[in-house]
Amino acid sequence: MFKTYLKTALRHFSKHKLFTLINISGLSVGLAAALVIYLIVHFSFTFDKFHTDGNRIYRIVTDFTFSGEVNNNGGVTAPMGEAVKTEVSGLQQSAYFMTWSSDVVIENGSKAAATFKQQLDIAFADQRYFNMFNYQWLAGSVKTALSGPNQVVLTQAQAQKYFPRLSLNQIIGQKILYRDDTVSTVVTGVVRDFSQNSDLKFHDFISYSTLNTIPDLKRRLTNWGGTGSNSQLYIKLMPGALPENVEGQINSVLKLHHPPKPEDKGNTQILRLQSLSNIHFNAKYAVYNTPTANITVLYGLMAIAAFLLLLGCINYINLTTAQAAQRAKEIGIRKTMGSTRRQLIGQYLSETLLLTLIAVLIAMGIVPLILKLFADFVPEGIDANIFHQPHLVIFIVLLAVAVSLLSGFYPAIILSGYKPVSVLKNQAYNSTHKTRNSFLRKSLTVTQFVIAQFFIMATLLVSKQISFALHKNMGFKKEAILTISLPWKERNVGHKKLLVNQAKAMPQAALVSLGGEVPSSNNWNSTDATYRDGKKEIKLTLEYKNGDENYIKLYHIPLLAGRNIAMSDSSSGMLVNETYTRVLGFTKPQQALGKAIDYGFDEKGKKVYKQIVGVTADFYEHSLHTAIKPLAIFPDEKYGATMLHLALKPQTTGGNEWKQAISQMEQNWKSLYPDEDFKYSFFDEQIALYYQNEQHTSQLLEWATGLSVFISCLGLLGLAVYTANQRTKEIGVRKVLGATVTQIVTMLSAELISLVVLAFVLISPVAWWAMHRWMQDFAVRTPISWWIFALSGGGMLLVSLLTVSLNSIKAAVTNPVKSLRSE
Repeated sequence: MFKTYLKTALRHFSKHKLFTLINISGLSVGLAAALVIYLIVHFSFTFDKFHTDGNRIYRIVTDFTFSGEVNNNGGVTAPMGEAVKTEVSGLQQSAYFMTWSSDVVIENGSKAAATFKQQLDIAFADQRYFNMFNYQWLAGSVKTALSGPNQVVLTQAQAQKYFPRLSLNQIIGQKILYRDDTVSTVVTGVVRDFSQNSDLKFHDFISYSTLNTIPDLKRRLTNWGGTGSNSQLYIKLMPGALPENVEGQINSVLKLHHPPKPEDKGNTQILRLQSLSNIHFNAKYAVYNTPTANITVLYGLMAIAAFLLLLGCINYINLTTAQAAQRAKEIGIRKTMGSTRRQLIGQYLSETLLLTLIAVLIAMGIVPLILKLFADFVPEGIDANIFHQPHLVIFIVLLAVAVSLLSGFYPAIILSGYKPVSVLKNQAYNSTHKTRNSFLRKSLTVTQFVIAQFFIMATLLVSKQISFALHKNMGFKKEAILTISLPWKERNVGHKKLLVNQAKAMPQAALVSLGGEVPSSNNWNSTDATYRDGKKEIKLTLEYKNGDENYIKLYHIPLLAGRNIAMSDSSSGMLVNETYTRVLGFTKPQQALGKAIDYGFDEKGKKVYKQIVGVTADFYEHSLHTAIKPLAIFPDEKYGATMLHLALKPQTTGGNEWKQAISQMEQNWKSLYPDEDFKYSFFDEQIALYYQNEQHTSQLLEWATGLSVFISCLGLLGLAVYTANQRTKEIGVRKVLGATVTQIVTMLSAELISLVVLAFVLISPVAWWAMHRWMQDFAVRTPISWWIFALSGGGMLLVSLLTVSLNSIKAAVTNPVKSLRSE
């Protein structure tokens, strides 16, 4: 029976090559998209799912509120790590560790030392960390490996990286120097790297007690008033313990050891439990070097895959039911010869399954190409090799079966339902099936173009918002500015000034500034600042930037009142933006001049007041996702000056002056910091990176739009061909009676084009609502213009008209003699 089904299917595919090609093309595109998106979604949802009792593991994070503004921190105050062990009930385990980064030096006897720059995933931890998470020990013991100071445990991959020619046993006892704080350690253990996805990708574990040998870090262990994102605390609840009860206890411990001060009125610090499963999806508390996933984007990807699959299935249903009459006699003969309806349904479902399997094979060939095409969007580590992933094989099988049933079940029911007597008398269309089939085809076609036009509208809006963000005047100059990051622990002011003077001496330099972060960055530097005028007190979180007297000149930030800052202002004067003056209650910038701001305490515990010496115009401190906030600018050569800002003169046509300037700066850099990497970037390129997620979304939408329009037009073409074939004699009669080609083309196209117009009317309000919701993520946004809808509807109408008209013209110019004599 299967052999008969196969022969029949192949014969049908061969006879109807165009419709078969349309169906395979539509399904292949949808299946390829589904496979790629499944790989991305499965990859993201499998992070840290392998830990024992992972549903009871939580990370403690901190939420701060300053003057009504919420700030999120993925860490805790360091002493909380020890306090939870003795003062909180309901815990089975707790593990505190501190993340770190450092240059690593491997001493190799008489040979030159090997240096590994800025190893990021280093942690100060102890036995409790390894009891919390599932590591397999290859050398050493969990009980003794981190029991004393200056010990280190490595993952297998990192051990082979540091000591490529040594066995695991030989690695034990080797010395490793962490140069940033001159921490000398001995390797006491090696653990296997996680084979599954995890955000906990630490590879160097230095014993926790080593922190007591590093003065800066040791002070943090007893400081209840400081919260750092690198201060990490995980807990595992006892079975049956309620997270909200434990969260309440933890906040009570914090208040006991660090009670709120009177000056903190209105500000809050709340500890919260973040589930292990939430860490990979919550960018608010992101502290690890693994990029977080956006769960909204993942759901959006799944929706795109579902839509593209649906479009392919709709094509199949439409074209198969449209061809029903052509197979009516076959059905009648088979029923007369004794075939049951169940057998006929099985035959047509097997045809659908065969066609789907062909589409699956094509889709599997397309997937690696798509992954390469979207390499910037696809998370690193995704593998398309089905032989390494049994779950992918299962998904492909289930997907093929589901698509076959979704595409083939309804056509199989319709085709197998014809009565032999009616069919053999050429009365297959006398039943009500024709009306139902026509209505279904129209409904499905409208659905296709609803989806396609939604993608077009979304693509246009996202592109418009990105263009708006990139070209928006952010309140400063961003073109032709080179930024060079200084070594992060550089405190030698003489070195910094020497580098500045060398930069000023270059002929390509227009202006040079020594400061901190650029005017708009992803980093946040802030402090509590209080203004008192005898009647009121205004305390808030004040962001700040470090910069010398050339900082606002170089970036063309207008000075509205007062004077520019000078190096003498490092301890007593500052510029503020106009927003801060309004928050303080001043209606004119000049009114804020000379006002003293309580700026907290210096490193010696002495009260610090800074005077407002000037007011700048507002500019965006971050991307357009964030509104302008109160800001201060002041110089700090020793600690705050972490970056050299260099404004370059315009290049001559075809010149390479900028490359020469970069090359010269690198030479100057290497003369001062021979062991440090020279890192530079152009400011306008940094701004563009703010909208990388939106650019990825735009790229994805462009492809989804193109594919949905392609699939929809394939279906429309198939229906147009079918309609023309069904009305061959009618066209011939009309031409004999004097109908023009234009009239016939209009007759054949009008009904199908009206479906496209109906789809536009239905989707426009839904698309407006969805776009309005998406735009809420931006503090400053472009309007949802009418032309987005006009361009979408007009473009879709034009493409559809071309698709239908090409076939309609072919039918209209056919010699009527041929159509009228054919039977």
